[in-house]
Amino acid sequence: MFDKIITYLQYPFVQYALVVGVLIALCSSLFGVTLVLKRFSFIGDGLSHVAFGAIAIATVMKINNSMTIVLPITVISAVLLLCGGKKMKIKGDAAIAMISVGSLAFGYLLMHVFSTSSNLSGDVCSTLFGSTSILTLTLPEVWLCVGLSVAVIAIFVLFYNKIFAITFDEDFARASGTKTGVYNLMLATIIAVIIVLAMNLVGSLLISALIIFPALSAMRLFRRFKAVTIFSAVISVVCAFSGIIISILASAPVGSTIVAVDVVMFAICCVIGKIAGSTSK
Repeated sequence: MFDKIITYLQYPFVQYALVVGVLIALCSSLFGVTLVLKRFSFIGDGLSHVAFGAIAIATVMKINNSMTIVLPITVISAVLLLCGGKKMKIKGDAAIAMISVGSLAFGYLLMHVFSTSSNLSGDVCSTLFGSTSILTLTLPEVWLCVGLSVAVIAIFVLFYNKIFAITFDEDFARASGTKTGVYNLMLATIIAVIIVLAMNLVGSLLISALIIFPALSAMRLFRRFKAVTIFSAVISVVCAFSGIIISILASAPVGSTIVAVDVVMFAICCVIGKIAGSTSK
């Protein structure tokens, strides 16, 4: 099996998939901890469905580079949910649910009514579950993902203290002079970028797993924010790498395999956390 893995690693499409998969998993895990602690775990699910609707619009309009449509629409939706939540009459999980279901329904309706594809079910399945898109990346797409991922990681490192402040006590941060509105806007924009990138990896229905599971797994073992963030990043990268390799060897769907590995890792961390807790007592 080891020789088989080495052979596969020599193919460019596998190398591209691993690079993109690891970077997306890393970015998702870094900001996933903040989203979980701010009770916005399912915003990834809502925004991914918005991105699906935007892809449907781009497909109907026959726009080759769908990113020009998908990214702005997703960013605007993220800003409305994260920054405008306190001013909206419909708040929190209800707003996310409405946007999620509405975008998914309208997206599929547009693709069904206006699509010229002979394999509509296959196209929809690939978009929703990321069946093969991660294995068909071109070099320009890889470089775009690398550039955006490096920017996301750099922003997280540079503004770590501010992100920490608005995560745990936004009111105190505002009172101490921190421009919480600006940083919430930055957070919303970055989350939207991560969601758009992650659609190539696990599809729009499974994106929340990349955000939720690594953070929750790390929280089973650690309590400090920095320790949780670092371990979440390690778990996410390991699961993404392992999931891609396993999916290629087993000819299984990439996105579903990565999420399955994340679930197994969460279960392992739960067991270790309980054992460590009982031992300390």
